[in-house]
Amino acid sequence: MDDPDELAPAVRSILSAARDRADAAAGAGEAVSVSPRDLSAAFERAEADGRVPVIAEVKPTSPTTEGSREDDPVALAEGMVAGGAAALSVLTEPEHFGGSVDTLERVRDAVDVPVLRKDFVVEEAQLDAVESDVVLLIARFVGDDLPDLLAAARDRGFQVLVEVHDREELERALDAGATTIGVNNRDLAELVVDLGTFESVAPHVPDDVTLIAESGIGSPADVRRMRAAGADALLVGSAIMDGDVAANTRELVRAEADEDEDADPRLDDTTDTTETPT
Repeated sequence: MDDPDELAPAVRSILSAARDRADAAAGAGEAVSVSPRDLSAAFERAEADGRVPVIAEVKPTSPTTEGSREDDPVALAEGMVAGGAAALSVLTEPEHFGGSVDTLERVRDAVDVPVLRKDFVVEEAQLDAVESDVVLLIARFVGDDLPDLLAAARDRGFQVLVEVHDREELERALDAGATTIGVNNRDLAELVVDLGTFESVAPHVPDDVTLIAESGIGSPADVRRMRAAGADALLVGSAIMDGDVAANTRELVRAEADEDEDADPRLDDTTDTTETPT
C-alpha cells in the first residue's frame, strides 16, 4: 500500500478503522460461498433496454457530504431499481459511512439486481463478513496483496470490482487479473474530484475489461461525458441520494436516450406538420 501519510486525513481514518475491523474479523468464521447475480449480464440488459448502466449507491452519509439520509435503505434501494438502476452498491463501512452488513443483507433480499458491497477490504477475513454479488478492492489500499485478495474473493464466488485512480494502479490491477475495473475520479490524497481522471486512464484499459466510472457524476451531461470517454457503466452515489432517488436515477440512466430524443427533429413539438396541397 502507498504511504498512508499521502492520504487525506479522512481517508487515513477510514483505512485505520478498516484495519481494526480486519483484525477483529480474523478467524471469526467460515469462508462464505456466493452464487452471484451476473453484473455483466445486468449491464447488457440495461443497454438493450436503452438505459445507461448505472450502479446506484445506497449511501447514508460520507466524509465528503453534509448530513445523513435516514430513510429506510430498502425503500431507497427499491426506488433506485424502479428508476432503472442496473445494479446497486451498498455501504457496509459503519464508522464513516453509516453502513452495515445487515443493511446489505436486507437490500439484497429485497431486489433482483446485482449488489456490490462497498467497503474497505484490506484482509481476506473481511470478505467473509457478508454475501454480496460483487466486492470492491481498492488498489491503493491493498497494494501488493491485490492478486491474493482477488483470488480469495473469486474462490468464494464473488465478482470483483478493482478500483484504481491512475495508470500505475491500472497496470497493477491488470497484472493481477482484474476484469472489472473502476476508475475513481476522486483523488484519495486531496479528496478532489476531476472527471478528467477517467478520461486520462480509460484509453489504456483493454477492450475486454468492463470499465466503470466512479465519483463526481452529477448530471446527464456528466454521464454522457464519461460514456464518450469509454465507460461501460457508472457508479453514482451522492447525486442519486440527494432528493428523489427514483427520479434522480431515471434522469441519469436516460441521459443518452433523452439526448437522442432532443436531437431528433421528428420529436420536436414545434415542427410544422401541415400538409402542402398539391
